[in-house]
Amino acid sequence: MTAVRPDLDQLRTADSGEAARFFGVVDPELLVQAVAAASDADLLELIDRDEIRSAAVAGILGRLHEFSVPERVARLHGVIRFDLQQRGTLLERHALAFDEGIMELRLDADEQAPADVVLSTSVLVFIRLVSGERNAGLEYLAGGLDIEGDADLALGVGGIFRVPGTDSVAMDPTALDPVDVATALKSVKGDHLAKVMHSGFRTVVLGEVFRRLPDFVDPKKAAKVQLRVGFRLTGAPSGEVERYVVEVDRGMATVTTGDEGSDRDATVTCEGHDFLRLATGHLSPIAGVLRGQLKVKGDRAKALQLSSVIDIPQAR
Repeated sequence: MTAVRPDLDQLRTADSGEAARFFGVVDPELLVQAVAAASDADLLELIDRDEIRSAAVAGILGRLHEFSVPERVARLHGVIRFDLQQRGTLLERHALAFDEGIMELRLDADEQAPADVVLSTSVLVFIRLVSGERNAGLEYLAGGLDIEGDADLALGVGGIFRVPGTDSVAMDPTALDPVDVATALKSVKGDHLAKVMHSGFRTVVLGEVFRRLPDFVDPKKAAKVQLRVGFRLTGAPSGEVERYVVEVDRGMATVTTGDEGSDRDATVTCEGHDFLRLATGHLSPIAGVLRGQLKVKGDRAKALQLSSVIDIPQAR
């Protein structure tokens, strides 16, 4: 099959047959580069044409193996349905079945057909995800992507896309930078964040936040500080309470999981989504206590002192 250099401008006047041929032969690496170079406005102008949008989505899904890392595809098992919309209207509904490295495309999927997960987003976000420009995990947190069903499977698909011309993963949904998380949460609705933190993605988010927390302790502010604060996080899908202990000892911080030992200065109990807002600067510790979102047992002053020595990630 001969590769052609993509010219998105030629799609402005293409009919459905020409669009289908374009997406059937275009070199995937060059297409990714062209999409990355295009503005949202330019892409939306194309998406608004039914014949272009349908050909693009079907062509991309049908050739997804060319955009992806085979080793990651081989890890996926199950059926994912894509419900793609624009301006609140459902425009495309297709499904992909993954089994032992094989992908089967099911165009115009039936809403009643069995699926392990339904992934709902805009056509624009879908294109940006497939081109490796956006992180599926961050989109899920921010509300640009909705997941019903197996969140691990959905985010696994979000991590299969590769950097054009290489075998490297473009975006790993489980690699969450705290600043990016803080930015993603700027305008997210509380009910959506609670839903996310009641899904399988919860362990990824909390794991990354606590793993990176010591990096945000200010050595100067914490130079003479010694404290141990426990966190009991509720709202997990399993119903279990997750436990972490943060220790600051003269400028250095460590995080341990579990509930080892009883010599904590204070213990903070809260919902997982409230902790995430606290850790990203979207919930004031004092306001959280006054509203009852954060329940502190033990030395409240020590709990507040912990927040005072951490430079909370600032949203961009």
